Amino acid sequence: MDSTLAWTLVIATVGGLVRGTTGFGAAMVMTPPLALLLGPKVAVPVTLLLETFAAAPMLRSAAAIARWRVIAPICAAAVLAVPLGGLLLAAASPLTLRRMIALTVVVFSLALLSGRRYQGAQRLPTSIGLGALSGTMLGATSIGAPPVILYLLSGPDPVAVTRANLTLYVMVISGAGLVMLWASGLLTLPTLRMAALLTLPFVGGVLLGARLFARFSDQRFRQLTMVFMFLVSLGVLFA
Repeated sequence: MDSTLAWTLVIATVGGLVRGTTGFGAAMVMTPPLALLLGPKVAVPVTLLLETFAAAPMLRSAAAIARWRVIAPICAAAVLAVPLGGLLLAAASPLTLRRMIALTVVVFSLALLSGRRYQGAQRLPTSIGLGALSGTMLGATSIGAPPVILYLLSGPDPVAVTRANLTLYVMVISGAGLVMLWASGLLTLPTLRMAALLTLPFVGGVLLGARLFARFSDQRFRQLTMVFMFLVSLGVLFA
């Protein structure tokens, strides 16, 4: 086993661990280092494949407790907006877009860590707007979840419901991203083989993370996810 493959397996395990614990975050953890090791044209589809299919053990339990009235319009708007992001990707600098997104997430993460929380109802127009923004971001930069994550974490739902909503959302939007990549011809046989190779460590990390999740209270969960997003976004901002 060469060093590249060894590091790739480690990255997949860590990404699964984060996903299992928080219900999201695998793409933000895995895509940058995998792009360095394998190249972005392999890293992005591999990450989305793992997000969509290898996290299936969480799907049934998440679907049972998710708030479909909130998450369904977000997912629908995001899926419809992914192609728009693909058009932006062709016209704008991905680096510029990533840094703009990272700066936005840093600002909102700091606001939420200060103790501010959304107290009102999660309205349909807001859900649709955030879903459309997130889908556009995914198509343009492969990082689309932060706006919806911040929205759901700021809401009044219990931690288990929030985590279930995030799990379903990330799987749906990752699937939409895969369709766009397939249409662009980026889902090649070597990419599928790499995803298959990383499935076992990723799923192992997901299952371990799901066990760790039971140890977190509502407040600790929200603090963990906000600190995690802040640190990742800060790294992307100055990368």
